Amino acid sequence: MKSDRLLSILLLLQTRGLVPATELAERFEVSVRTIYRDIEALSASGVPVYAERGRHGGIALLPGFRTDVTGLTADEARALFVLAAEGAHAALGLDAALGSALRKVMAALPEPHRPAAELTSRRILVDPVRWMSGPRPAVDVAELHDAVFADRRLRLSYRHSGTSDPRTYTVDPYGLVVKAGVWYLVADRDGVPGLFRADRVRRAALTDEPVVRRPGAELADLWDALRKRVEERAGRVRLRVRVHRSRLDLFVRLHGGALTGEPCPEESGEWLRAELAVDSVEWARSLLSFGPNVEVLSPPEARDVLARHAAAVVALYGQAGAP
Repeated sequence: MKSDRLLSILLLLQTRGLVPATELAERFEVSVRTIYRDIEALSASGVPVYAERGRHGGIALLPGFRTDVTGLTADEARALFVLAAEGAHAALGLDAALGSALRKVMAALPEPHRPAAELTSRRILVDPVRWMSGPRPAVDVAELHDAVFADRRLRLSYRHSGTSDPRTYTVDPYGLVVKAGVWYLVADRDGVPGLFRADRVRRAALTDEPVVRRPGAELADLWDALRKRVEERAGRVRLRVRVHRSRLDLFVRLHGGALTGEPCPEESGEWLRAELAVDSVEWARSLLSFGPNVEVLSPPEARDVLARHAAAVVALYGQAGAP
């Protein structure tokens, strides 16, 4: 709707300052001519907005103009109070700031929206921690947070997975990402993007060197590419398995993230077949906890892994005279 677009343009100009008309047109999926008509409509309604022509021109508000209009709909107001991952704010030291910000937002909301927003905060709770994931150590990301906003290079002492001794790197940070309660630093090392888990950082120190970021590289795009790389690497091996129906719910709950599709029932109906995308055949040993209720059908190397580990368990518990 035009009225929504006008209000959105006003709030964007108030936040950003000078914005090119082409950027506004692309953001709101209209023509540049429509944007200029919108600017004329805002001006006619008393908003001190003007256009600067030229290569570095754009649309802007007169300096000092502010509006108290929030423009929030009822659903938008409710959405602000459904806050996921409270631990993220704690890790950044922003718990108090978050509470203060929400109180200010509540005070600025139109009176009819306040009860729904307040009720939403009491009725909806988002807990990002998975069941049976075990306690995670507290992670202090303050130094990483400072590096991201200070635009300086960062010296890391970092321990890679499966190693005990940390290595030292100088990296160019782009930003922080929290995924399922785990913090990651997205940074270039020697011009190559990488992920660094915050809980594996032993020491972090800002350097005096300014950060060097590749032109056009943005945190969201880098994260998307790195995430896909991890997921593709994790799915290099395909396991074909059959699962007894009595254990299907537990199987899906524990390993649903590795499933490539919905399990398909066999003719008998007691068993279902499924395919898992995993990083190595050694992963198959995690299925031993299901006993005879899960059978790996292929590849043969995965069956060998299970047979070897099952034999080791039998040897351990089948020793005569064991306590």
